[in-house]
Amino acid sequence: AAHGAEQAGEGGRRVNWREGALCAQTDLELFFPRKGESPRAAKSICELCDVRAECLQWALDNDVWFGIWGGMSTTERRQLKRETAA
Repeated sequence: AAHGAEQAGEGGRRVNWREGALCAQTDLELFFPRKGESPRAAKSICELCDVRAECLQWALDNDVWFGIWGGMSTTERRQLKRETAA
């Protein structure tokens, strides 16, 4: 779910990693499943995405707690953030 995600690139210029995100080429609703819906389809797309790591890091850095980002659900990202903070 690549939305509002830029990072600094070489020479200080802004690099928009979203341009390479597979989710940008699919139905974004897959990445924001409703309660009880499976995130499996979104996660399978993330597994093939070249910018998965950048997407996940952006979501963690910006405290994004809704949707599938970098192949991880909200619960998985919260757990990862707790583990890395400990």
